[in-house]
Amino acid sequence: MVPRKNTAKDLWQPQRRIEVTYKRSLRQIVKRMNKVIRGLRTADEITRALKKFTESTEFKKYAESCSKKMITSIFSDAGKTWREAAKANSRGRTIYEALKNELSGPIGSAVNEQIQKNAELIKSMPLDVAKEMTDYAAKQSYSGRRASDIAQDLQKEFEYVSEKKANLIARTEVSKASTELAKARCENLGVRWYIWRTSEDQRVRSSHSHMEGVLICWDNPPSPEKILGIKSSLGYYHAGECPNCRCYPEPVVSLDFVKWPCKVYYNGSIQSMTRKKFEEIAA
Repeated sequence: MVPRKNTAKDLWQPQRRIEVTYKRSLRQIVKRMNKVIRGLRTADEITRALKKFTESTEFKKYAESCSKKMITSIFSDAGKTWREAAKANSRGRTIYEALKNELSGPIGSAVNEQIQKNAELIKSMPLDVAKEMTDYAAKQSYSGRRASDIAQDLQKEFEYVSEKKANLIARTEVSKASTELAKARCENLGVRWYIWRTSEDQRVRSSHSHMEGVLICWDNPPSPEKILGIKSSLGYYHAGECPNCRCYPEPVVSLDFVKWPCKVYYNGSIQSMTRKKFEEIAA
């Protein structure tokens, strides 16, 4: 592991530009959907139009293109980071060799899996929005409002609801994909531990702020909320894996760059350990 920089451009942190580009692509979908429903008079017409849009070959190809561009950008950027890490420790040659051949092995499969998974999520976006619109229309219709008036409301709310969903997908999925690819690379290299890193600003949730700098085993994800006694349905997860999370894993390629004693998640709690103690439990 290379020394951690005290800047927003931390070596292992997913690049902000990837999220921005991805969000821009998703907003193009919102614009296209908005154009498709413009002028429609009922909620049923809007739903049918969005379903037809979702099933179009053009939309499916665009969704797959967006997904591939985002995942390959993360993969490429992370590859540079791993090469930087390789320069700073004794496992450099092993890492270099693994990076050269990784696409032909399990890493290649992980990349393709992430592309397909994300493409399916994008494809589901119009129908998810349509469902929200249908639920709203049903409630309004039950209260006695006219279908044409309800449709006008939907026209006004559609872009706001769609953009909100697009922003959530962009923010969440870039982090999740980055973590999944980091995990796959670590497994391929036999790197079993990482350090939980946060964006270190005021928007970091308290349960995640508590995890900053903690050593985590990939085989044993924590429940940050449970550690603090906070009720939550999120369960157990790694850095960057829950909605709206901007945390990320910093792989521990070498223990030489870890500042000891260090906080370690072990047996369901966070403990302070010396290097000697950690080597005993990590063996």
